[in-house]
Amino acid sequence: MRIKEGEGWKACHNEAKGVYGAEVMFQGSWDLYEITGAVFGSLTKKISSADAGELIRTGRHLYAHVNDRCGPPYDVVLDDDYAEYCPWAGTPTGKVWSRAMTDAAVELFGSEKQNRAQRRKKRGQGGER
Repeated sequence: MRIKEGEGWKACHNEAKGVYGAEVMFQGSWDLYEITGAVFGSLTKKISSADAGELIRTGRHLYAHVNDRCGPPYDVVLDDDYAEYCPWAGTPTGKVWSRAMTDAAVELFGSEKQNRAQRRKKRGQGGER
């Protein structure tokens, strides 16, 4: 497992699983993403946190933790397999959105369109809603 870290971000190449994952942390949010090998290769110690965040956010959103002081913290698990991509990630720390609410958000928000196929497939396989 190869891990790279910088200010406000962390990335991993899980060679055993053949996947890349990354996290971005910024003022009240913590997000996990599936990234490509090219993005992983572009992440260096010299990259600014803003540029690293921008690159990482081009990936598929896996998990979100929000603690923005507008209410109690909450988590959104967009892909149940987030730990395969980001093995350092812990368990949810806030109230977790239901699968039905997450499915609705993925269908509604264009920013989550990369998750539609994965979530639709899971529902089609008898996955709990």
